[in-house]
Amino acid sequence: MTDEETVIILYGTRWCFDSRRARAVFDDLEIPYFYIDIDKDPEARNYVQEVNNGFRSVPTIVFPDGSILVEPSNEILKEKLATLARG
Repeated sequence: MTDEETVIILYGTRWCFDSRRARAVFDDLEIPYFYIDIDKDPEARNYVQEVNNGFRSVPTIVFPDGSILVEPSNEILKEKLATLARG
């Protein structure tokens, strides 16, 4: 099993407020994640567009259970993280 299969992956951009906000939630809760800037990684950008019907919607967050959240509010993101912690 690779790190990508066991770690949360956050696809975002440095200029996007929602990407920075989601990263702050992970950082504040001290939850490890792998950040990929889709402006610097064409394959990641293509993946984000593929799972978002052609849109570059960020943050797109992929969880180890295979679920994906796109542009979640802090509340929804925290609920998902709590669910994973109970897992």
